[in-house]
Amino acid sequence: MNAVLRTQLAGVARRPARMLLTGLAVLVAAFVVYATVLAQQITERSVLNGLSGTPEAVGLVVRNGTITTGQLDRIAALPGVAEATGRAEAGLEVNGDYLGLISDPGSGPLSVLTVEKGTFPDRPGQIAVTPRTAERLGLALGASVRAGTGEGRTAPLTVVGIVAVRDDFGSQGYASTSTVATLAGSDLLNQIDLRLDGGADEGAVAGAVTRLVAAGKGQEVQPEVVTGADVRLDEARTAASEVDQVFAVVGAFVAVAVIAAGLIAASTFRIVFAQRMRQLALLRAVGAGRSALARALAAEGLLTGLIAGVTGVLAALAAGHGLPALLGVFGWTVSAPGFPIAAALGTVALAVLITLVAVGAPAISASRVAPLEALRSAATTGARSGIGGSRWVTGLLLALVAAAVAGLVVVNLPGPDPEDYNPLPLLLAVVGSGGLAFLALIALGPALVRPVLAVAGWPLRRLGPVGRLAVGGVGGSARRAAAVAVVVALGVTMIAGVLVGGASVRTLAERELAASAPADFELTAGEGASLPAGIADRLRTSADLTHVTPYRRVPAVRVAGASARDDASARDDTSALDDVAATDVAASALPRMAELSSASGSVGDLRPGSVVIARFVADLAGLSTGDTLVASAGGREVRLRVAAVLTDMAPLHAGLLLDPADLTGLGASAAPTGILADAARDGEQARTAGLRALRQTSAGQSGAGVTVLADERDQVTSALTVLLAIALVLIGLTVLIAIVGVGATTALSVVERVRESGLLRAVGMSRAGLRTMLTTESALYGVIGASLGILLGVPYAWLALKTTGVTVPLTLPVWQLAAVFLVLVALTALAGMLPARRAARVSPVAALGTE
Repeated sequence: MNAVLRTQLAGVARRPARMLLTGLAVLVAAFVVYATVLAQQITERSVLNGLSGTPEAVGLVVRNGTITTGQLDRIAALPGVAEATGRAEAGLEVNGDYLGLISDPGSGPLSVLTVEKGTFPDRPGQIAVTPRTAERLGLALGASVRAGTGEGRTAPLTVVGIVAVRDDFGSQGYASTSTVATLAGSDLLNQIDLRLDGGADEGAVAGAVTRLVAAGKGQEVQPEVVTGADVRLDEARTAASEVDQVFAVVGAFVAVAVIAAGLIAASTFRIVFAQRMRQLALLRAVGAGRSALARALAAEGLLTGLIAGVTGVLAALAAGHGLPALLGVFGWTVSAPGFPIAAALGTVALAVLITLVAVGAPAISASRVAPLEALRSAATTGARSGIGGSRWVTGLLLALVAAAVAGLVVVNLPGPDPEDYNPLPLLLAVVGSGGLAFLALIALGPALVRPVLAVAGWPLRRLGPVGRLAVGGVGGSARRAAAVAVVVALGVTMIAGVLVGGASVRTLAERELAASAPADFELTAGEGASLPAGIADRLRTSADLTHVTPYRRVPAVRVAGASARDDASARDDTSALDDVAATDVAASALPRMAELSSASGSVGDLRPGSVVIARFVADLAGLSTGDTLVASAGGREVRLRVAAVLTDMAPLHAGLLLDPADLTGLGASAAPTGILADAARDGEQARTAGLRALRQTSAGQSGAGVTVLADERDQVTSALTVLLAIALVLIGLTVLIAIVGVGATTALSVVERVRESGLLRAVGMSRAGLRTMLTTESALYGVIGASLGILLGVPYAWLALKTTGVTVPLTLPVWQLAAVFLVLVALTALAGMLPARRAARVSPVAALGTE
């Protein structure tokens, strides 16, 4: 055993590049795993140090009880208290919009803001606002407004400062505690933050504060006094728990990347051992036993894993500690990670385990080499392209079980809007079916290479000898091609699933937003009121607005089914619905309402005497397209034919969409109750200009208010985009390892086929032709893997969407899937370019002289 091991290690020492290529995928996996640990530390420490809502200088906090401004003054006078500030809030109405006024000292260690322009308020009636609030509410520096404080009262306010805060929601103002308390009409505070003197006894001060707040009269709830450190810790735990949840998801993707690294490592070990088949046969010929040879090869794998793991950890440490300095150059402040020794040792151990598992089957297979193989003139044995009977049986059984589980899921899929439905069991079944399908792909991979290659390689065969040789090179080593293509397929399966799922959810969101937010702005008259008759015409003259669409709304309509044979008074009261909102907004006037989706019928069929109904109205009243219903309100009623049933709500959260003549028949006033409009141009400035135009035109209209519906759309779109980007980045870990595997496999293949390359050069193939052939072989790995991945990813994405119980329309992002396919093919081709260039530089004479 020792002699065999020394022989193997000596061979490794002579060719360290071979060990590097063998362990490259494991090295990348170790880097990814340990970098994830460091990224979590960076995130958590940044959250603790920079994102806490309580300033670092806060020593004590009085909260969760009845606290008054009088108590604040007495607490500030206590010995050991350097500074005390009260936190209070007041809800105001400014220019028809909500403004949340928050108290802050404005400067010093207890302040949570920074003054950017002007000054912080120091007199009654003065406020400061955030930049977005100033823009949205038209509160420029120096502006004076009257703010509604509730119960018909107003108060004059002057904007004296623009302040920057951590989160700018576009509706925040800041002022002194006394000003906020006065506008709120109460001396109650949410909490009091205390900064202590340098030498103060925290416990003694806490005891004094506790006794003081306990002496308050008329207190419903006794306040508690806690340390600022405890408050920050609570906030940190909340933030850290969110971070932990995010990184739990990251961990799932990292686990998939580790599995991919193991598959790549197993493939590269198999290639390396095949290249040394003659050497292994010589060892068998001089007396080395199979078990000794297998142990020696396993030891080689262990050493490879150890070196790859240590290198990956060191690289991750360098990247993790270099990242804060790099981001600091761009003005971003993040905390540096620590040196988690236990995680580092665990990562190295994981790398060793990956390689031991990966080297097992190739080592056992290689140790079975017959001593007669030493008589071969070539250094390798012929590549096996097929699979054995047991592997066929195993693969087919796995595929059948996966199909059976998927079929079971299809049979048990819920209907629309199921009640008390738990999607987790079916979703886990989909994941299980997908896992079994992937295992079947691993088992049957070599047998699938040739059929896929027959289709994908057809154009290449028409391009001449180089294309035919590339296709033949991949097909002649089907096991090698399958080992790499399966990992590519794993990454593409997940990418395709995320893209299909993301596109489908985005389509659903657009349909729902077409009903809830069909325009950029909504001007409403207030409850029970109407807008002036000519206001829509005045708004249409504004250069900052387009698609100005007035509408009317009847908030409480009774809906009942009616037989087409009966007269208008005959209806089925058992299924009648009360308080259903109806509107007559013109669907054709707003471009976004083209996204409205009908479960049956068409919104375009809306005419006088017909109605478009929301799905909940159809379900509860037992109505469908073509049926007749009776709508009644205020003693009036109209008989309507159902022209279409929507998949969701009718526009503006209504249940009925009527023709204007029919809504008039229900008693709607002639004047509009609201107006929808879009900004004339794209961008935040254009949106602000449109908002100002609406406010100026509606100024003086009592109770009128403008809602920026575009903000709702932006929030949904931004959230979907961020989630999709995060998922794709995480899946990219698997794709990265797959690309590394393609590069390593191509490099090892070049070494294995030196004589073949030399022969091709000797018979006239140019260096460029050889480079093109080998690069095309690498690209074919991507073609095979991407094809299999898309074929798996799309059906499982559809099945996963169906298990959610939400009516999500299946949307195939064809161009995105095509882009993924082309990018994967390009990346795998690039991975093979460097080995191809090296092969092309070898002299034909030298290549023919190698064994």
